[in-house]
Amino acid sequence: MTATTDASVQEGAEAREEGVLGPRHRAATLGIVLVVTLLAFESMAVSTVMPVVTRDLDGLALYAWGFSATLIASLPATVLGGGWVDRSGPARPLLAGLGTFVAGLAAAGAAPAMWLFVAGRAVQGVGTGIAMVSVYVLIARVYPERLRPRVFAALSAAWVLPSLLGPALGGLAAERLGWRWVFLGLIPLVVPPTLMLVPAMRGLRRTGPARERARGASRRYLAAVAAAVGAAALLYGLDHPGWAVLPVALAGLAGLVTGLPRLLPPGTLLMRRGLPSVVLVRGLLSGAFFGMDVFIPLALTSLHGFSPTQAGAVLTVAALGWSAASQYQGRSRRPQAFFVRLGAVLVTAGIAASVLALQLTGWPAAVTWIIGGAGMGFAIGSLSVLMLRLSPEDEQGANSSALQIADTLGSSLVVGVAGALVTAFGTDRLAPGLGVAGAVFAAIAGIGAVAALRLESRQESHRNGASA
Repeated sequence: MTATTDASVQEGAEAREEGVLGPRHRAATLGIVLVVTLLAFESMAVSTVMPVVTRDLDGLALYAWGFSATLIASLPATVLGGGWVDRSGPARPLLAGLGTFVAGLAAAGAAPAMWLFVAGRAVQGVGTGIAMVSVYVLIARVYPERLRPRVFAALSAAWVLPSLLGPALGGLAAERLGWRWVFLGLIPLVVPPTLMLVPAMRGLRRTGPARERARGASRRYLAAVAAAVGAAALLYGLDHPGWAVLPVALAGLAGLVTGLPRLLPPGTLLMRRGLPSVVLVRGLLSGAFFGMDVFIPLALTSLHGFSPTQAGAVLTVAALGWSAASQYQGRSRRPQAFFVRLGAVLVTAGIAASVLALQLTGWPAAVTWIIGGAGMGFAIGSLSVLMLRLSPEDEQGANSSALQIADTLGSSLVVGVAGALVTAFGTDRLAPGLGVAGAVFAAIAGIGAVAALRLESRQESHRNGASA
C-alpha cells in the first residue's frame, strides 16, 4: 500500500513538473503570457484614446491610419520574422520584435504631430508581427506537443483581461495622466516578461537556413509588401465608395491577388488537405467572428438603444466563453481536428442566432454570442497546435507567419466588405444592412466548417477513423 502511494505521489509530482506551470516551464509560460497580455492591452486600449489623440494633435484626417498603420506594417514584418526565425531560431527575432515594439511605444507616446504618431503605430506593428511569430515557434521548441494545447489556451486567456479592462484603463489613464502614458507607461512593463524568457531561449538549437526558402525570401518580402499595400488600398476603396476611388480599390485587389498566394502554403485558397486547410480555416473563422463582433455593438446601440457599456457587456460574455472553451480543449485528450470542426459549427451557429436575435431584440444576443465565442475558443488554439504539428522544424516560422497573415487579413477584409454593405443600405435601413452583413459572416464561417473537414491528409483521416 505504501509503495503504491509513494509511486502515485511521484507520478503526480512528475506530472506537475511537466505541466506548463511546473518548475521546468513556469518562467517561459509566464513570460509568454505576459508578453501577449501587453500586446493585447495596447491593442484594446488604443481604440479608447484615439479620439483624444486626434483632438490633441489636430489629426482627424489621419484618424483611420492610427489603426491601419499597424496592419500594413505587420504584414511584411510577419513574413520577415518567419524567415528570420527559421534561419536563426526564435530568440533573437523575439528580442528584436519586443525592442521594436518598445521603440514604437516611445515614438507614439512622444509624438508632437499626428503623422509621427501614425509612424510610431507602424513601428509597433513591425514589432508585434515579428514578436508573435517568434512566440509561436518558441512554443514549438520549448514545450512537448502534449502541452502545446494548454499553452495556446493560456494565450487565449491572456486576451481576456485586456478585453475586459483595456478600454476602461486606457480611458482612465488618458483622463488622469494624459493619453501619452497609455503608450509610455507600457514600456517598463515589457522588461519583466523579457527577462523571464531569456533562460528559456538560451541554448535553443538553430535549424539553419533552408536553401529553397533563402532563395525565395526576397520574393516573399515583395509579395508581403504587395499584399499589405493592396489591403490598404482595397480597404480605403471600401471606406470611400465611388467611381473616382474605384481604380484605387481595383489596384489594391490586384496587389492582394498577386501577393497573397505567395505568403500562404500552396493550395490554401483551393482548400487542399492538411496545412493549407488549417491556415484557410483560421482566416475564415477569424474573419467571420471578428466581423460579427465589430457590428454587434453598432446593432445594439443603434437599433435597440443600448448604452456603450451594455453593448460592451455582450462582447465580454463572448470573450469569457472563448476563454472557457479554450481552457477545456487544452486539457482534453480529444484530437485537435475534432475541436476545430466543433468550433467552426458553433461559430456559424452563433453568428446565425445572433443575427436573428439582433433583428428582434437585444439581450438574447448576449446568450447567442457566447456560442460564437466558445466556437473560437475550441478552434483557434487547436489550429495553432495543428499548424506546428504539420510543419517541419525549419518551416515553423514561415507557417506561423502564414497563420498570422490569415488572421489579420481575414478579419480586416471581411470587416471592410461588411462595412461597405452596411453603408450601401444607409443609416435609415440599418437593420436590413446588418442582416445582410450577418448573412455574409455566417456564410464565411460555413465555408470554414467545410474546410475543417480537410485538416488531415486522406491517409491520416482513414487512420484516425479506424483508431476511433
